[in-house]
Amino acid sequence: MSSTGQYSAFADVAIFEAVRTPWVDLGGALSQVSPIDLGIKVGREVLARAGVDPVAVDSVLAGSMAQASFDAYLLPRHIGLYSGVAQSVPALGVQRICATGFELLRQAAEQLRDNVQLALCVASESMSRNPIAAYTHRDGFRLGGEVQFKDFLWEALYDPAPGLDMIATADNLARRYGLSREAVDRYACDSHQRALQAQCAGAWAKEVVTVDNQVFELEGYQPRGITLARRAGAVSEDSHPRPTDLAALARLRAVHADGVQTAGNSCAVVDGAAAALVGRASACTRPALAHLLASAVVGVAPEFMGIGPAPAIRLLLQRSGLSLGDIGRFEINEAQAAQVLAVAQELELDSARLNVQGGSLALGHPLAATGLRLVMTLARQLRQNNLRYGIAAACVGGGQGMALLIENPAYRA
Repeated sequence: MSSTGQYSAFADVAIFEAVRTPWVDLGGALSQVSPIDLGIKVGREVLARAGVDPVAVDSVLAGSMAQASFDAYLLPRHIGLYSGVAQSVPALGVQRICATGFELLRQAAEQLRDNVQLALCVASESMSRNPIAAYTHRDGFRLGGEVQFKDFLWEALYDPAPGLDMIATADNLARRYGLSREAVDRYACDSHQRALQAQCAGAWAKEVVTVDNQVFELEGYQPRGITLARRAGAVSEDSHPRPTDLAALARLRAVHADGVQTAGNSCAVVDGAAAALVGRASACTRPALAHLLASAVVGVAPEFMGIGPAPAIRLLLQRSGLSLGDIGRFEINEAQAAQVLAVAQELELDSARLNVQGGSLALGHPLAATGLRLVMTLARQLRQNNLRYGIAAACVGGGQGMALLIENPAYRA
């Protein structure tokens, strides 16, 4: 498998702090909240936790995939302004589908090579607010003509180039790598159980911020804010992790008749937002969460898009001079169980170092925000276990893979 692609190495780059909202199931408490307001929430929180005055921020980078609010074009700018960043500081929208969270960190690190000292990175996704959309009716409806409205959430999971949805691409990998339905369900069951155990142990407590009804004021401008759905109370933990077993997973019907992927062994659909503060490690006045060392991004065949993390990780290791054995933990996004198993098989990964707290099968995958979650979860695992290096990676719809290499600043040999 080719390891060509784009590689970037970074020096003196630190992730000062990173936080996220709870990941909440489709149609749940966050379902009526604009992704802009979820982004403002985590933007404000990450600055407060880092003890950084918002006016010290030099750059705002923000990403979201869906057009989930009428003011969606303004998402990066409004997140910056309502987070308290100076009006003179510009904001940029970033998009690399499921790797958007990684791309935010990569671009922040690139900006640090110039005159940026501190970058606020925010990713926010409302899967619940994906619209029912029409693209061909600007001039009205013809008598007897075709009226075409489609579910953007479902259509966004379909790639017209190979003529396949994302589930079918994972089924392709299952066939290529000889993965049985039982093996795929077993991995999913393990992910659900690991996530539930991690949640009960408080593994995500330091990264998750409680979300409640709230108003965001900005002097001279209209207030905005968060109103939870159906009078829900404050949300303080991920909603999707729940007990399951192999028997329950085995009863679920495959999405495609000849495939292995089901609703139970594919990622949960959730809403959520995440934020990270990126700056120079040498300027950090308190222990950083992680050092960002390198990134790699590659292209793969769209019909096998889920294998993308494998060549991205290979490129990252080859160019950084590290081996698989040097990496203490891997966090690879679980778009589908067959996809993660194919990557693990291709790289011969040790399962004891892969997604040890479960993953998106159990937690969910709010597209733009997942990359930031993977990195912050990975960074805290490295610190807790005194491990030096970690890699976070994800496949990307359309046929890409991206991976980041981080280092534990507190590592002791």
